[in-house]
Formats: sequence, C-alpha cells, structure tokens
Amino acid sequence: MARRKGKKRSRRRKTFSLLNALEAYVYATILTEGVAGTSPYGFITGATDIGVGPGETFGGITTYTQPVGTGQISLGDIISQPDLALGTMAMSFQSNLAPMAIAAFGTSITFRIGKRLLRGPISNINRNIVKPALGAGIRL
Repeated sequence: MARRKGKKRSRRRKTFSLLNALEAYVYATILTEGVAGTSPYGFITGATDIGVGPGETFGGITTYTQPVGTGQISLGDIISQPDLALGTMAMSFQSNLAPMAIAAFGTSITFRIGKRLLRGPISNINRNIVKPALGAGIRL
C-alpha cells in the first residue's frame, strides 16, 4: 500500500518585534547597571580608565592602594585590567542582586500586562501603519 502524502506544514514568517527588542534592552540595562554601573551603550563604548591609584603614604611607605575608575566598567576595562574589572563586577553583582531581581520581575510583569491590555491598539498599529510603511518583517 502506498504511503499517504501528508499535508504540507505552513510556516509563519519570521518577524522582528520592536516591543520584544525594547524589553530585551531594558533587561540588558538592568544587568549592566547592576553589574558594571553603566548602560549597555556605555559598557561597549566607555573609556578605559580602570587602574590602581596612589594610596596613602606615611614616611615614604604606601599603606594601601585604592582602585580608580571602578564606578563604570567598560569592555576596554575588562581587556586592560581583567582581574580588577571582574573583581569589581563580582562585588557589584553581589551587592545589587536583590534590586536587579526586583527590577527584572517588575519589567516582566509590566511588559506582560501592557501587551495584554494594549493588544487591540498594537494590532491596529501593526496592520495600518507598520506593515504598509516598513514591510512584513517588522511589527510593533
């Protein structure tokens, strides 16, 4: 007996959602501000200014050295001084874990409820403005 030919599966077009991109950027901002002390843009393009500055000296003897430039960590800081930058980031992560978790939870709830409440207007914008102007690959 011959095999039955199955129905061809229809696939949805892959689209880029602007709201999902915004939500991802908010999560990235929460993470980079909590760990590196700067925005995602500042993390990528920030100045390389981390190092060990002069400490207090008494009679020509330095008692300790204070790290400088650790307020905002950038990729250049991680490349130039990885031990100091990663240590600072680990301490920032430990101290900011609870606020970051609360912010991420609030962001999740806000986007979920906002998308549900604004489903009709978002669909209307996608159908009447975004699709004719930008094409089928982008949606709100």
